Amino acid sequence: MSNEEQRLAPLREKIDSLDAQILELLTQRAQAAQEVGHVKGGFSSPVFRPERERQVVSRLQSINPGPLLPDGIAAIWREVMSACRALEARQTIAYLGPAGTFSEQAAQTYFGHSIVGLPCVSLDEVFKAVEKGAAQFGVVPVENSSEGAVSRTLDLLLDSPMQISGEIVLPICHHLLTKSGNLDGVTTVCAHAQALAQCQQWLSQHAPQLKRQAVSSNAEAARLAAADPAIAAIAGDPAQITYELQAVASRIQDDAHNRTRFVVIGNYACQATGHDQTSLVLSVDNQPGAVHSLLAPLAKHGVSMNRFESRPARKGTWEYHFYIDIAGHADDEKVAKAMDELKSIAAFYKKLGSYPRSAA
Repeated sequence: MSNEEQRLAPLREKIDSLDAQILELLTQRAQAAQEVGHVKGGFSSPVFRPERERQVVSRLQSINPGPLLPDGIAAIWREVMSACRALEARQTIAYLGPAGTFSEQAAQTYFGHSIVGLPCVSLDEVFKAVEKGAAQFGVVPVENSSEGAVSRTLDLLLDSPMQISGEIVLPICHHLLTKSGNLDGVTTVCAHAQALAQCQQWLSQHAPQLKRQAVSSNAEAARLAAADPAIAAIAGDPAQITYELQAVASRIQDDAHNRTRFVVIGNYACQATGHDQTSLVLSVDNQPGAVHSLLAPLAKHGVSMNRFESRPARKGTWEYHFYIDIAGHADDEKVAKAMDELKSIAAFYKKLGSYPRSAA
C-alpha cells in the first residue's frame, strides 16, 4: 500500500461510518415525515408547504457551523425533503418541455428530484394541467434579467385562477450545440425567442451566416439538433446532456450574469414567513396622475416595490395592466393596509399570491 493509501484509509473508514450514521438518521427522519403525513391526511392538509420547507432550510443555514456553504445545505435538504415528501405522495409538477429545459431544471431546483415531471408543449398547457388537476403545481418563467418579462406568462397569470406560491431564480448559461461539435454543414440555429435575443451579439459576431429560427423551447431546439446535423441549438447543460450534443461554444449569452425568474403556480396559499413577496395586477382609469395615485398607498404605509411591469389590457383603448411585486406578505399589517387602499382606487385589482422570496 502506498503512503497516500495508508493516509487515506482511516479517513475513508471514518466517512463510511459517518455515512451509515447519516443514513440511520435519514431513516428516522423519513419515518417521522410519514407520521406527519398520517396526521395531515386526517385533516386533508396539503402535502407540500413551500413556506414550511423554506423555514426548515433557513433555520439550518442559520445554525450551520461550516464548512458547508449555505447553497450546499439548501441543495442537500431540498432533496431530503423531496424524498420524504414522496413517501406521503409524489407530486406531479408541470413545466414547459420537452425534457432538458430550464423550466425542468427550475422545477427540480424547487421541488427536488423526487417528483413526477409533466413536460408541456406550451405555457398555456402548463396552466391548463394545473387548473384541471393533472399536476399539483406548475413552474413557468416570468422574467429574464436581460430581456425582461415573459409576456405570455403575464397574460396567463391575469386570466388564470391559479395563484403564485413560490419563485426560483436560475443563472442561465447558453451554449451553441451541434451533433458534431462544429458548424460544418450547419445552416440554422434554433432556440426559444428569448434565448436568441439573449445571445444576439455573440451570434452576430461569431456566426452571422446562420439563419435564426425561434422554437417553443431550447430543449426542443436541442431535440431538433440531435436529429438534424444542419441545425445548431442554443441550450443549457440539461439539454446538452439529455440530447447528447457537443458544444461548439460555451456560455455565449451576452450578459454574463443572465438570470431567469420562474414562479410556481397552483391552488396553494402560503402563510407568512417573514421573507415574503406579494404579486398584484392593477389598472387605473386613463386620467392625469392616475398611476402616481395608484402607487401612493405603498409609500404611505412604507411598503417597498420590487418590480413594476406594464402590459396592454388588450381592450383596444390604450389601457394597461400593471404587474407589481411588493415586499411582504398580504397578512403583514402594513401590506394589508396598503392593499386595502389599492383596492379602493384601482379600476382593476387582482392578487396573484403571497409567497417566500427566492434566496438568489
